[in-house]
Amino acid sequence: MTAETLVDALNRSCHCISVDQGALQQTLEAGFGASGTFSRFQQTHPHLFADSPVFVSREQIEQMKAVITAINHVVGLERYREMVLQWVPGLAATSPGPKGVFFGYDFHLTNDGPKLIEVNTNAGGALLLLHVASAQKACCSEVENFVTGRLDAADLELEFVDMFRKELHAQIPGNTLRCVGIVDENPTEQYLGPELVLFQEMFLRHGIDAVIAGPEQFEIRGSRLHAQGKDIDLVYNRLTDFYLQTESCSTLSDAYKSGIAVFTPNPHTHAIFANKRNLTILSDATCLRELGANSQSIRILESSVPKTRLVTRDNADDLWTRRRQLFFKPNWGYGSRGTYKGAKLTKKTWASILAADYIAQELVLPSERLVVIDGSQRSMKLDVRCYVYDGEIQLLGARMYRGQTTNFRTDGGGLAAVFTAPEI
Repeated sequence: MTAETLVDALNRSCHCISVDQGALQQTLEAGFGASGTFSRFQQTHPHLFADSPVFVSREQIEQMKAVITAINHVVGLERYREMVLQWVPGLAATSPGPKGVFFGYDFHLTNDGPKLIEVNTNAGGALLLLHVASAQKACCSEVENFVTGRLDAADLELEFVDMFRKELHAQIPGNTLRCVGIVDENPTEQYLGPELVLFQEMFLRHGIDAVIAGPEQFEIRGSRLHAQGKDIDLVYNRLTDFYLQTESCSTLSDAYKSGIAVFTPNPHTHAIFANKRNLTILSDATCLRELGANSQSIRILESSVPKTRLVTRDNADDLWTRRRQLFFKPNWGYGSRGTYKGAKLTKKTWASILAADYIAQELVLPSERLVVIDGSQRSMKLDVRCYVYDGEIQLLGARMYRGQTTNFRTDGGGLAAVFTAPEI
């Protein structure tokens, strides 16, 4: 039996590993500390965590690593950066130094290998996945020993904290990270808002102060960025206003331009890695060759990044004709907002896409995982996310769902731990 066949079999029929709800509650209670968030969290997030893990093969992991390495090679090309920086505001033109925390490389697993669907530079869920992965239980020792992928939550948490310190030193060498400003729009109303509390508590456990604030709560006093009465050394940026263009982000924009605080991830990293339009380059072998990419990276990306085109008036008729084989996304979008499966497009929606800034990506169907809910088997779609820092995978997670996109509203769905099948 090949590794892929074994993984397929495990995702179809293995129900021997599940979330130990008691252990999950215990680790989350500890993670939230005395904030009082956990009791509210239980009521508002009933479908955030999937009860079953997802299995991937070591070969699939190596293939995903190769894609990430190839993208880093392309991003390092001067001609590539010159091209993609033409598409974004001037704020993003230069790099202040930080590499960007928690890049999310999202893959669909296919019979032809993992396919990269998109890259995100403010990917949420890492700390939540850390908790759910540490709370898995097996029904017997044979199954417990059959899969690998267990992780030491304390070690990985320490790695995360050190990552933020590295980001500070990349821009301001020698400085000590004393206070982090965790920023998101209306943070208490965000669905993943409770994760921001987990980050705040994580920093506090490691001797770093942290505040959670909306962008309008920041101010500049003298030569320092402040929030809630505290000097901010580093901004952990969870905003989806990637280029700090809204009025509420004006203070943060000024702070970023002046360099008085470190931002991670920042507008530059989004511009060169995560603008959806970049996929039109990464999926185009001819363009990559002209930009100077090496043959190995071109081969990997050509086979792993679904063909993507910019939607224009000139190609509108062709894209409409082929819409059932395409998926449409806004260039600066995030999550699943504004995305459309071509087969469900109406003429009215198509008109709005043409009037906006969209890409058309070849449709790659997600793989599936069979789960048991109330004694019955149900098929769940899934994607795998690699959480990456400086080109290296720190954590693997999966999202299981039903319907068109991930929604964290489905029985049996949500964030899922990833286990790796042993080598054959």
